Amino acid sequence: MALAIKAEGIFKTFRSGWWGRKQKLVLKGIDLQIETGEIFGVLGPNGAGKTTLVSILSTLLIPDQGKIQILGFDGLQDGQRIREKVNISSGNANFLWSLTVQENLHLYGMLYGLTGHRREEKIKALIQLFNLEEHQDTTFDRLSTGMKQRLSLAKSLLNDPAVLFLDEPTVGLDPSVSIMIREQIRMIQKEREMTVLLTTHNMKEAEFLCHRIAFLKEGEILTTGTAETLKRMVRMGDLVKIEFKGTILEDELLRADGVINYGITGNLCEIIVDDGERRLGNLIALLSQGGAQIKKVTLGQTDLEDVFIEFAKGTDSNMGGGD
Repeated sequence: MALAIKAEGIFKTFRSGWWGRKQKLVLKGIDLQIETGEIFGVLGPNGAGKTTLVSILSTLLIPDQGKIQILGFDGLQDGQRIREKVNISSGNANFLWSLTVQENLHLYGMLYGLTGHRREEKIKALIQLFNLEEHQDTTFDRLSTGMKQRLSLAKSLLNDPAVLFLDEPTVGLDPSVSIMIREQIRMIQKEREMTVLLTTHNMKEAEFLCHRIAFLKEGEILTTGTAETLKRMVRMGDLVKIEFKGTILEDELLRADGVINYGITGNLCEIIVDDGERRLGNLIALLSQGGAQIKKVTLGQTDLEDVFIEFAKGTDSNMGGGD
């Protein structure tokens, strides 16, 4: 599949103080390849360099070193052409405070070159899409945080972007509003077949939305892959919970194929295996042969948050960074 975004060897340093003597290296040789139509997540803690990376890929910042291609255009030479085809929405939405929702959208619509009836229809459709009808005549300074974020997302779709950059799209929102925003993002991306680059420090958000995820820590990408791939890389597999009566032969369990770890508390046995669906039948047979009566079996997955914690602790030091 064609690449929508390609970055090679991206470095960025910020300077401060007298004569720029204080230097902070924010990005340290970032390499990324994002496919057309993919939702790609950059997951990392605050201060990891996520916003700086988005600013560079969206041509708002120039890197110190490196090469960038967006939709086949040179990110350092064709910034104007790229900006016509991309858009960005930040979780810290900032619009003209004295203008209403509708007025702000008209202002940006004019900046994007939309005129007359076309702009009117576009704004009307976006107001409906993000359920902003009741607030379209409310000034920005009177909007709730969730409404401000909906306005930011509506603005980001005015020019029908081929690539959409979302920088912490649900930061500071109530859980119910965050869920609604994520569902809208996924629905819009699927309908319009856009490429989306999403930054977040919310593990649930990345797991819900993203086809692939890159872990960013202190300006470096530790590894990239699907949520399932990343879980397996740190030996965090599927979780099998078995309620039983009787006795479980722990020695037999520990030697069973695919078992990574286990724990027994009272009449509940929790087993982490490499592939729950493939190993479940053998596990039940093994426990039954040992005399245990199986009452209930539940199959789940390790949370991506656990994986992120492992990487953030630096357990990846001996792992590769490939897809």
